[in-house]
Order: sequence, then C-alpha cells, then structure tokens
Amino acid sequence: MKRLNVSWITVLFVLALAPASLAQPGAAGEGSGAGLYDPKTVETVTGLVVSITPPPPPGSLPQRMQLTLKTDTETLPVFLGPHTYIDRQGMKIGDLDRISVRGSRLTVQGKPALIAQEVRKGNQVLKLRDDQGVPLWSPRKKEAPARQPSGVYPQGQGARWPK
Repeated sequence: MKRLNVSWITVLFVLALAPASLAQPGAAGEGSGAGLYDPKTVETVTGLVVSITPPPPPGSLPQRMQLTLKTDTETLPVFLGPHTYIDRQGMKIGDLDRISVRGSRLTVQGKPALIAQEVRKGNQVLKLRDDQGVPLWSPRKKEAPARQPSGVYPQGQGARWPK
C-alpha cells in the first residue's frame, strides 16, 4: 500500500509540473520546453491583462507566472517565467494593466500563445529572455570560466583561463 501511495504522489507531482514546463521554454537544448522559442516568430502585442497566475504560497515549489492578454483581435496566454525572478525585477503586473509583450508566438493545444521575451508597462521594461530565447534566470546566462580541453584547471595566484 505504501508503494502505491508513493507511485500516485509521483504521478501527481509530474502532472502538476507539466504546465510549468511550458512557462520556461528557452532556446533549443535549454531544459524543459526546449526549442519552443523561435526567434523567427517574434512579435509585439499590446492589450489588457485579464488574468494572472497568483504567486505561490511561501515555502512551496517555484511556480511559473502566466498571464492572459486580451488584444484588439484575440485573447492569448503569455508565458513569462518564475515568480521569484519576476518579483526580483521590481515590475508589478496585475489584472487590467495595459502592457506590451514582445515574444515568440507558438501554438499550444491548437491555440495561439506567446513566450515573453520582454514586457513593457508604461516606462518600465521587464526583460525575461535574450534574443535567442534563453531565459535570463538560466544558469547558462551567467558567465562561467571556460574549461581547458585537457581538464587541467589553472592554479596559483594570477592563473587565468584561456580565452
């Protein structure tokens, strides 16, 4: 019985994270949702926020922020990124805010959606991804020293990595 409960908990956990995987697409090879961001489909849309995912309760698993944007011609989901990253950027987005979103258009379950690269609200700009769609919160965006092909690491004071 205990084994059955663990299996169900695992299944529920995986199902709960499935929608979040769409909220963090990046460039090809970039974690879950890899390859969904396409620089060739980037466009800018403007409209009103009609709904937004609430922040997760303190101490819970990280959650991705998604909003629904109503434009003059359509209503579409916009995948932003982790609540924690967006909160640190200082821009507050709420229902009925007028925003412009630059991002990659895609189709999710037969309906249009947008993976946001940046969001503009008034004179504020929230940058979420680079021009190739790599999330700015991604560890790959942080510069790490290159490793020497031999696997040998520089040692001692003043040692430098090759450029």
